[in-house]
Amino acid sequence: MASPSSTTTTNIMLAIFEKKTNSLDLYRPLRNFIVINYSEREAQNLEDDLETLKQLRFDVERGGASDSPSARRDLLQNYYKALCAVESRFPISPDADHVNTVSFTWFDAFKTKQKASQQNIHLEKAAVLFNLGAVHSQMGLSFDRSAVEGRRQASHSFIAAAGAFAFLRDNVAMKASVGSSTTLDVSVECVGMLERLMLAQAQECVYENTIAKGSSPGVCAKISRQVGLFYEEALAALSVAPLNQHFDKAWIAHVQLKAALFYAEACYRYSLELHDKEEIAEEIARLKSGVNALSEAKKSSPRGAAQQLLDAINKLETSSNRNLERAVKENDRVYLMRVPPASSLAPLPTFSMVKPLPMNEVLDASKEKMFATLVPDSSAKALSRYTEMLDDIIRTQAEKLQQGSELARVRLKEMDLPDSILALEGNLTLPTALKEDVEAVQICGGPAGLEGELQQLKDLRRVNHELLVQIEEQLQKEAMEDSQFRNQFGTRWTRPQSSTLTKNLQDRLNRFAGNLKQAAESDARIERSVREHSALMSILDRRPIESALPTLAKPMMSLDANEDAVVGALKQSLRQLETLGAQRAGLEDMLKEMKRKDDILPKLMTSTGSHEDLFRKEISKYDSICEEIAQNLEAQEQLLLHIQAQNDQFAAIFNLEDYKASREKGCRQIEAAIAKFREIKENINEGLKFYVTLQDAITIVKQQCSDFVMTRSIQCRDMIDDVQRQISGLSFQDGKSTTSGHSFPSAGPPYHSQRSNSQQQLDVGNMPNSSHPQPPAYQPPQQPIASGYAQTPYGSQQQPPPPYHAPVSGPYPSPQHQPPAVSHEYGQPAYPGWRGPYYNAPAQQPGSMPRPPYTVPSPYPPHNQSGYYRQ
Repeated sequence: MASPSSTTTTNIMLAIFEKKTNSLDLYRPLRNFIVINYSEREAQNLEDDLETLKQLRFDVERGGASDSPSARRDLLQNYYKALCAVESRFPISPDADHVNTVSFTWFDAFKTKQKASQQNIHLEKAAVLFNLGAVHSQMGLSFDRSAVEGRRQASHSFIAAAGAFAFLRDNVAMKASVGSSTTLDVSVECVGMLERLMLAQAQECVYENTIAKGSSPGVCAKISRQVGLFYEEALAALSVAPLNQHFDKAWIAHVQLKAALFYAEACYRYSLELHDKEEIAEEIARLKSGVNALSEAKKSSPRGAAQQLLDAINKLETSSNRNLERAVKENDRVYLMRVPPASSLAPLPTFSMVKPLPMNEVLDASKEKMFATLVPDSSAKALSRYTEMLDDIIRTQAEKLQQGSELARVRLKEMDLPDSILALEGNLTLPTALKEDVEAVQICGGPAGLEGELQQLKDLRRVNHELLVQIEEQLQKEAMEDSQFRNQFGTRWTRPQSSTLTKNLQDRLNRFAGNLKQAAESDARIERSVREHSALMSILDRRPIESALPTLAKPMMSLDANEDAVVGALKQSLRQLETLGAQRAGLEDMLKEMKRKDDILPKLMTSTGSHEDLFRKEISKYDSICEEIAQNLEAQEQLLLHIQAQNDQFAAIFNLEDYKASREKGCRQIEAAIAKFREIKENINEGLKFYVTLQDAITIVKQQCSDFVMTRSIQCRDMIDDVQRQISGLSFQDGKSTTSGHSFPSAGPPYHSQRSNSQQQLDVGNMPNSSHPQPPAYQPPQQPIASGYAQTPYGSQQQPPPPYHAPVSGPYPSPQHQPPAVSHEYGQPAYPGWRGPYYNAPAQQPGSMPRPPYTVPSPYPPHNQSGYYRQ
């Protein structure tokens, strides 16, 4: 009953010719504008872009005869994007400060003698878009539509053509039609009609493939009816002003016949489905409607339609009449059903398989690099405003995320989570600050290390005491020798007594001894404090320190034994809370990354609409992530409420309040132990500093004493020589010269000029400090002290002078007076782990002065100025 497809021979479709234009030089006017408004240097930098634009315009002017359709399509798309870049940077208009020497001229595609000339880039863009749609229509017509693949490709080309005309209608047509010089082919009405025409031809290709695949009559009817609707919409636009007088009659006849053909085709296919359902009455009505539409179209359509199209209409009319006669006979003989009038029939169902191809991405000029360095002030200001709007959104969302994380931290801290869970598992934790304090104590040795430091105090006190004893022995020995010679020679022994010369020195030694006595008392107080608080401080030696804290354990007795379930549920909730926190961190990173990549300057430069509309569209990209942030925070709030309830149950089962109290008590005990340890440690350090400083001061005095004894020894030998010469009966004149030439240390120049560097004044307060190597800090008791006579026999070669040059202001350095500079070898602090050379010190060689074991920046102040020695 079904006849072959009536459209298998209707392979007649329409294509559109491109618009033509006149030659135009864009290079020179645009370059002049750059030089005037920017600089010659900028014009030179953009030379390549200007040449590229010039070449694109030239290629467009040549037409598409020498190019393939695809190459022509790419050319038009590239030129359109270049025009978008030009539009945002070069104002083209008759205004004096604009590019006013450029006038675009384009001829109508359907009335080729009509043309439009405008100093407006919108006409250029409209003509390029029109030609792009025309090229796509030509590509669709060029495919072999006798094969399935050819029809599919043709359909895609017609869809692209419809997209180009739709884009022209929605974005440029209105702007290009402003003014007196315009053409109808780029008007909103014309490009809208062309869009419908291209969609009709695309749907027609789909219909032909549907028939070829052998689809059901119902499906074919729906697709065919949509083809007819597209043609009917195009015919409606062609039938009224201003298009009804603009197009060739053959165009109108073609569209009118195609509209009737596919309406009748839909009725024919639909009637086949009705016949299978034995709905004879409606079948008859549909066939009559289709036949009437064909008859009316043939009568009313203008002449000029293609014969192939007329043949298809006749063939379909024949098939429809044959089926109509058969259906009428069957109804008269069998069904006897009343045939409804055509006006009462429901509209045929439709199924649209095509829609215009979106051209926004194809023609997006935001990534166009041409003239990218030229940024007008208006675009820069718009970008700044958008950046402020975006920063406000990012800042607001980031604050919400941070507040959410802080809220979770505070709420968990109030519930003592997860510390209580960790305590139950044996993973006790101390507060971070307290943990760091304990680690600092343990690193420096802890309470166990105090005994070693106390021993260091004792050793240093012993060393200082032994130094004082050595000095006292030296002075006593010198005084005894002076007294012996005084008794031996009587009045002939005329030099001052030792006691008168060493008074200042003895006073200083007495003060040192008093300081040592007070230091010993302070050391005893420190030792008592260590013993009294050893039990308190012993907690600091526990490793790990957390082992000193009480543990949280399950209750001894349980009524329902659900402790594990309660703990497990609480752990699960805490893991969920942690997951939400990780999501927030990811959302914040996503926000920052989106902002980093969000560069709308190219879109601003190519945008032809309102900036506000562009801003709203671009900012809407952040709506989804803002919604995710809100959902995350809401989920956290609900979860925290759930955790609060679970923690209350956990606290009741495990008697958490008692555990918290005992844990706080343990932490306070650790804090008290740290405070006492620091107090004792500070006192020990002050004592070590005192002994080191005092040793330096005593060492200086010892050197002065050694110099004094050496000088007195030299004087003694000289005087013995004089006295012996007198006794031996030498000449009185020689004796007188010797007596008058001899000068004692406290009164004048040295006795012999050759010994002047060896003799010094004996006033200890005026003796110079020595830069000699320092005397030993510690001398074993069994070490004998050599006298001046033992070291230098009578009449021996004179000893070299002591190299002491820096004067000392007093017997004991004041807090403001710096001691003599010391070798850098002893610049390191003596503690911790102090070991001085007085341990296993080598025996002192005659005349040698080993360095002291300690050096400090300044002498220790008198005891009444120290916080370490308290009465």
